[in-house]
Amino acid sequence: MTTPTRTPDVLAPEVFPVDQIPWESIPSPAYVLDESRLRRNLSLISGVQRASGATVIVAFKGYSMWSTFPLLREYGIHGATASSLNEARLAREEMSGEVHTYAVAYSDADFPEMLALSDHLTFNSFSQWERFRPQVISARAAGKQIGIGIRVNHEYGEVETDLYNPAGPYSRLGVTRAEFREDLLDGIDGLHFHSLCENGPDVLERTLAVFEEKFGDVLPQMKWVNFGGGHLMTRAGYDTGHLARLVRAFRERWGVDVILEPGSAFGWDTGWLLSSVLDVVHNVKDSLILDVSASAHMPDVLEMPYRPAVLGAAEPDVLEYDYLLGGTTCLAGDVIGEYSFARKLGPGDRVVFGDMIHYTMVKTTFFNGVRHPDIGIWHADGHYELVRRFGYEEFKAKLS
Repeated sequence: MTTPTRTPDVLAPEVFPVDQIPWESIPSPAYVLDESRLRRNLSLISGVQRASGATVIVAFKGYSMWSTFPLLREYGIHGATASSLNEARLAREEMSGEVHTYAVAYSDADFPEMLALSDHLTFNSFSQWERFRPQVISARAAGKQIGIGIRVNHEYGEVETDLYNPAGPYSRLGVTRAEFREDLLDGIDGLHFHSLCENGPDVLERTLAVFEEKFGDVLPQMKWVNFGGGHLMTRAGYDTGHLARLVRAFRERWGVDVILEPGSAFGWDTGWLLSSVLDVVHNVKDSLILDVSASAHMPDVLEMPYRPAVLGAAEPDVLEYDYLLGGTTCLAGDVIGEYSFARKLGPGDRVVFGDMIHYTMVKTTFFNGVRHPDIGIWHADGHYELVRRFGYEEFKAKLS
């Protein structure tokens, strides 16, 4: 077995020591992004982009903290992928790069603006392509440069959780080979597939083999192929050299440009969710009631599900004090899990959850009207910046 390799000449910036962050001085609750960790990820992603020749863009569905977009541009990130009109507007207004748009379906009301905003636009079905093709043709005739793609479903995935598997049975995402319409390819210059979820390059290699077997006869007509997201290249042990080789070989084999649109990879292990203990409730076991919620503020804990790391904590029965960590909503299942701590905890003590930047802020809600965590940045020079605080008006604006 080969040893995982990092892309050559990518020097990761030194990260700020987490044990030197004064958590007690930061208002709770708050999502705290660490600039030094984000720079570490961006350095690696930039290196993959150079080594592979791919265009790497950020998927807003996984990471859309727009106050950090100047940093992304600093590291040569070309643009963003949007899945809705709102995301497309955010990409155009704040990212200042290419806007790649894919939506499961476009509405008659939204499509003209989405077409105007986009540099690449991908359809989920040939029926949608037929519906909006006249507008695309008209825009191109007026001088608009836009790439048009069709999303395909090669019906192969290695995703353990069905909720996150785009290639699962009866998937509505993409066109299967059986439903593919070669007679409607005029005007389409790209293919898009997406079936990875926090996977490594070994899964991508097997995926490409199936994709090429099913759609290889179409590739000579294409200018680009979008490999979608799920490439967790910033995870420890990920073989970025393998990824770069796969992309280069594919580009050379088919004479196409390749687009990668990771989301998690940008925000992976770049920050925390800071919480405070509000109360301790005893019912056979002790439960800490926190000023955050799994349901409202880290929904993947319940949906995936997964167990987030907590600074200074361990599995139950390892350290002296065991606690169930519960949220502040009235949902009975708003429980993060059971952990042990070295000391007894009570109201006012801080509990810090790790890796809480990707797929967290983008999925939060105002359920129960609980306070939404602040968004802040711990800068590389050691100072904290409060970027956004949410209040009653934001909660009220979602209602009527």
